Amino acid sequence: MSQIRNEIHTAFDELFSQSTAGCGDILVVGCSTSEVLGGKIGTIGSLEAAQEIFSALSEKCSEKGLYLACQCCEHLNRALVVEKALAIREKLTIVCAVPHEHAGGSFATAAYRSFSEPVLVEQISADLGIDIGQTFIGMHLKRVAVPVRTSVKKIGEAPVTFAKVRPKYIGGERAKYN
Repeated sequence: MSQIRNEIHTAFDELFSQSTAGCGDILVVGCSTSEVLGGKIGTIGSLEAAQEIFSALSEKCSEKGLYLACQCCEHLNRALVVEKALAIREKLTIVCAVPHEHAGGSFATAAYRSFSEPVLVEQISADLGIDIGQTFIGMHLKRVAVPVRTSVKKIGEAPVTFAKVRPKYIGGERAKYN
Protein backbone atom coordinates (compact mmCIF):
# COMPACT_ATOMS: atom_id res chain seq x y z
CA MET A 1 0.00 0.00 0.00
CA SER A 2 2.90 2.38 0.59
CA GLN A 3 3.92 1.92 -3.07
CA ILE A 4 0.41 2.96 -4.15
CA ARG A 5 0.57 6.03 -1.88
CA ASN A 6 3.94 7.00 -3.36
CA GLU A 7 2.65 6.55 -6.92
CA ILE A 8 -0.37 8.75 -6.13
CA HIS A 9 1.81 11.47 -4.59
CA THR A 10 4.24 11.49 -7.53
CA ALA A 11 1.43 11.46 -10.10
CA PHE A 12 -0.46 14.26 -8.36
CA ASP A 13 2.63 16.46 -8.03
CA GLU A 14 3.52 16.04 -11.72
CA LEU A 15 -0.05 16.69 -12.86
CA PHE A 16 -0.38 19.77 -10.66
CA SER A 17 2.96 21.18 -11.78
CA GLN A 18 1.85 21.01 -15.43
CA SER A 19 -1.46 22.78 -14.81
CA THR A 20 -2.68 26.23 -13.90
CA ALA A 21 -5.02 24.80 -11.25
CA GLY A 22 -5.12 26.56 -7.93
CA CYS A 23 -7.00 27.00 -4.70
CA GLY A 24 -10.71 26.26 -5.10
CA ASP A 25 -10.37 24.25 -8.31
CA ILE A 26 -11.71 20.72 -8.66
CA LEU A 27 -9.91 17.40 -9.22
CA VAL A 28 -12.11 14.55 -10.46
CA VAL A 29 -10.86 11.02 -9.90
CA GLY A 30 -12.21 7.74 -11.14
CA CYS A 31 -10.63 4.61 -9.73
CA SER A 32 -11.03 0.87 -10.16
CA THR A 33 -9.38 -0.77 -7.17
CA SER A 34 -9.86 -4.09 -8.98
CA GLU A 35 -7.55 -2.80 -11.72
CA VAL A 36 -5.10 -1.40 -9.16
CA LEU A 37 -4.85 -4.89 -7.65
CA GLY A 38 -4.37 -6.55 -11.04
CA GLY A 39 -7.93 -7.75 -11.69
CA LYS A 40 -10.57 -6.89 -14.24
CA ILE A 41 -12.61 -3.77 -13.48
CA GLY A 42 -15.48 -4.56 -11.10
CA THR A 43 -14.24 -7.96 -9.96
CA ILE A 44 -12.02 -7.76 -6.88
CA GLY A 45 -12.57 -4.30 -5.40
CA SER A 46 -10.83 -3.47 -2.15
CA LEU A 47 -11.93 -1.01 0.50
CA GLU A 48 -8.40 -1.10 1.94
CA ALA A 49 -6.83 -0.05 -1.37
CA ALA A 50 -9.62 2.50 -1.91
CA GLN A 51 -9.02 4.08 1.47
CA GLU A 52 -5.27 4.30 0.81
CA ILE A 53 -5.84 5.96 -2.56
CA PHE A 54 -8.50 8.31 -1.21
CA SER A 55 -6.32 9.32 1.76
CA ALA A 56 -3.32 10.05 -0.46
CA LEU A 57 -5.42 12.14 -2.87
CA SER A 58 -7.25 13.94 -0.08
CA GLU A 59 -3.94 14.85 1.55
CA LYS A 60 -2.55 16.30 -1.69
CA CYS A 61 -5.78 18.18 -2.46
CA SER A 62 -5.73 19.72 1.01
CA GLU A 63 -2.14 20.88 0.48
CA LYS A 64 -3.11 22.69 -2.73
CA GLY A 65 -6.59 23.86 -1.70
CA LEU A 66 -8.34 21.70 -4.30
CA TYR A 67 -11.74 20.07 -4.00
CA LEU A 68 -11.84 16.32 -4.64
CA ALA A 69 -14.69 14.74 -6.62
CA CYS A 70 -14.74 10.94 -6.56
CA GLN A 71 -16.54 9.18 -9.38
CA CYS A 72 -18.82 6.23 -8.73
CA CYS A 73 -18.96 3.26 -11.08
CA GLU A 74 -21.50 2.76 -13.83
CA HIS A 75 -24.05 1.19 -11.43
CA LEU A 76 -24.63 4.68 -10.00
CA ASN A 77 -24.33 6.27 -13.45
CA ARG A 78 -20.88 7.65 -12.65
CA ALA A 79 -22.30 10.06 -10.09
CA LEU A 80 -19.72 11.78 -7.90
CA VAL A 81 -19.08 11.92 -4.18
CA VAL A 82 -18.21 15.47 -3.09
CA GLU A 83 -18.32 17.58 0.03
CA LYS A 84 -21.69 19.27 0.50
CA ALA A 85 -19.98 22.68 0.57
CA LEU A 86 -18.71 22.11 -2.99
CA ALA A 87 -22.15 21.01 -4.19
CA ILE A 88 -23.66 24.18 -2.75
CA ARG A 89 -20.91 26.44 -4.13
CA GLU A 90 -21.23 25.01 -7.62
CA LYS A 91 -25.05 24.73 -7.47
CA LEU A 92 -24.84 21.01 -8.28
CA THR A 93 -27.84 18.70 -8.29
CA ILE A 94 -27.65 16.41 -5.28
CA VAL A 95 -29.03 12.90 -5.84
CA CYS A 96 -30.24 10.29 -3.38
CA ALA A 97 -27.92 7.32 -3.23
CA VAL A 98 -25.19 6.01 -0.99
CA PRO A 99 -22.35 4.18 -2.73
CA HIS A 100 -21.26 0.76 -1.55
CA GLU A 101 -18.81 -1.79 -2.90
CA HIS A 102 -21.23 -3.28 -5.46
CA ALA A 103 -22.97 -0.07 -6.58
CA GLY A 104 -20.64 2.87 -6.68
CA GLY A 105 -17.44 0.96 -6.07
CA SER A 106 -14.87 0.78 -3.32
CA PHE A 107 -13.26 4.14 -4.12
CA ALA A 108 -16.55 6.08 -3.98
CA THR A 109 -17.48 4.17 -0.82
CA ALA A 110 -14.21 5.16 0.84
CA ALA A 111 -14.81 8.79 -0.18
CA TYR A 112 -18.37 8.76 1.16
CA ARG A 113 -17.17 7.35 4.49
CA SER A 114 -14.28 9.82 4.73
CA PHE A 115 -15.71 13.19 3.68
CA SER A 116 -17.12 15.28 6.54
CA GLU A 117 -20.44 16.01 4.74
CA PRO A 118 -20.60 13.72 1.70
CA VAL A 119 -23.26 14.03 -0.98
CA LEU A 120 -23.71 12.50 -4.41
CA VAL A 121 -24.09 14.73 -7.45
CA GLU A 122 -24.89 13.79 -11.03
CA GLN A 123 -22.17 15.76 -12.76
CA ILE A 124 -19.42 18.27 -12.30
CA SER A 125 -17.06 20.36 -14.43
CA ALA A 126 -13.60 19.71 -13.04
CA ASP A 127 -10.29 21.43 -13.77
CA LEU A 128 -8.04 18.37 -13.40
CA GLY A 129 -8.60 14.65 -13.77
CA ILE A 130 -7.00 11.36 -12.81
CA ASP A 131 -8.43 8.18 -14.31
CA ILE A 132 -7.11 5.07 -12.60
CA GLY A 133 -8.08 1.90 -14.44
CA GLN A 134 -9.90 3.38 -17.43
CA THR A 135 -13.08 4.44 -15.62
CA PHE A 136 -13.95 7.21 -18.13
CA ILE A 137 -13.93 10.52 -16.25
CA GLY A 138 -13.99 12.69 -19.38
CA MET A 139 -17.67 13.59 -18.97
CA HIS A 140 -16.76 15.38 -15.73
CA LEU A 141 -14.03 17.65 -17.11
CA LYS A 142 -14.50 21.20 -18.31
CA ARG A 143 -14.00 21.78 -21.99
CA VAL A 144 -11.28 21.74 -23.35
CA ALA A 145 -9.58 18.71 -21.77
CA VAL A 146 -5.88 18.25 -22.52
CA PRO A 147 -3.90 15.07 -21.75
CA VAL A 148 -0.99 15.41 -19.35
CA ARG A 149 2.01 13.08 -19.50
CA THR A 150 3.68 12.07 -16.26
CA SER A 151 6.33 9.55 -15.29
CA VAL A 152 3.62 7.49 -13.57
CA LYS A 153 2.02 5.11 -16.07
CA LYS A 154 0.30 2.83 -13.55
CA ILE A 155 -1.12 3.01 -10.04
CA GLY A 156 -0.56 -0.48 -8.76
CA GLU A 157 -1.42 -2.55 -11.83
CA ALA A 158 -3.97 -0.09 -13.25
CA PRO A 159 -3.20 2.09 -16.25
CA VAL A 160 -3.56 5.75 -15.33
CA THR A 161 -4.28 8.82 -17.43
CA PHE A 162 -4.24 12.48 -16.50
CA ALA A 163 -5.95 15.59 -17.82
CA LYS A 164 -6.02 19.32 -17.30
CA VAL A 165 -8.28 21.85 -18.96
CA ARG A 166 -7.71 25.07 -20.84
CA PRO A 167 -10.03 27.78 -22.12
CA LYS A 168 -11.43 27.29 -25.63
CA TYR A 169 -9.68 29.02 -28.50
CA ILE A 170 -12.23 31.14 -30.33
CA GLY A 171 -11.96 33.57 -33.20
CA GLY A 172 -10.16 32.81 -36.39
CA GLU A 173 -7.11 33.81 -38.34
CA ARG A 174 -7.15 37.32 -36.80
CA ALA A 175 -7.38 36.13 -33.22
CA LYS A 176 -4.40 36.34 -30.86
CA TYR A 177 -3.91 34.07 -27.86
CA ASN A 178 -1.85 34.46 -24.73
